[in-house]
Amino acid sequence: MSPVTRVLVTGAGGPAGVAVIRSLQERTDLLVFAADMDGWASGLYLVPAERRRLVEPGSGSAFVPALATMVADDRIDLVISTVDAELTSLAGRRAAIAPAVLAAPSQSTLEVCLDKLALAECCATAVTVPRTVLAGPDALAHDWEFPVFAKPRSGAGSRGVRLVPDRAALEALPVREGPDGLIVQDLLPGEEYSVDVLADAHSRVVAAVPRIRARVDSGVAIAGRTVHDAELEETATAVAETIGLVGVANVQLRRDRAGRAALLEVNPRFPGALPLTIAAGVDIPALVVDLFLGRPLPSRLPFRSLASVRYLEDVFIDPGEVLDSAHAGHQDEELAGSERT
Repeated sequence: MSPVTRVLVTGAGGPAGVAVIRSLQERTDLLVFAADMDGWASGLYLVPAERRRLVEPGSGSAFVPALATMVADDRIDLVISTVDAELTSLAGRRAAIAPAVLAAPSQSTLEVCLDKLALAECCATAVTVPRTVLAGPDALAHDWEFPVFAKPRSGAGSRGVRLVPDRAALEALPVREGPDGLIVQDLLPGEEYSVDVLADAHSRVVAAVPRIRARVDSGVAIAGRTVHDAELEETATAVAETIGLVGVANVQLRRDRAGRAALLEVNPRFPGALPLTIAAGVDIPALVVDLFLGRPLPSRLPFRSLASVRYLEDVFIDPGEVLDSAHAGHQDEELAGSERT
């Protein structure tokens, strides 16, 4: 009888966390634990009560030590985090949860992905990238075709993104140093795509599944479909190889004024619309488990054209089962962005 691998999935309150938990529970060789900082997180209640856990906020100093204790107590073999803030905290401290393995890209890959200026500079020679410079003197030194976009250098989702209609508005942009600063980019007016990418231990891409968001409600994709498009797949593959991706990432592309696929950003985590990619034939969570357990992956995985619509599904539990958490209602703070991809 094969040994059972004990897997902890964090961020159980977001669509990505729920999708990962549902996928991994289909495997008989895995024992899935679910964790979140909010006791009302729906994904917690997809696993038996004895495998539900509360964690500290991923951006806080208590997160890693508390998680390390939890991992040791539960004899966890593999940790899968679906939250940007947690990944940032854990990336450089993997030894803290050893011998458990963190199923996430390297610290250097995460740092590039989470810095939009660094990402643009890294990928500029590999794929089409919109002109990207810091707000302030760097931006004012260029002649732009207005409107252009300004957005935070770091951060997830559409928070802080603004349209800059003319040069006066460009001159009025606040100038800040470091990761809180704004970047200015050429407007990409074409259709937007999300490409779910999986790369093996050598950063070779084994799957690249483009999706379009057909319907969006409050920033959340509620309908979409996979598309077969060689340019999108090749562009996302080139981005993943350039940043040295190992594991999963969501590469966001948009067509420029010439109709070419151009890089918007990379989310180095499981996307919120993951169920569509899984149903299309690429079970990314299961493949990520195999990858980080040292098992070989296929050389390339095909996918089928498929459309999806989302609906609200309730999980009913006894009120006494709800975990008492000091961090209820955190989704807007730490999970923002995961719903949008």
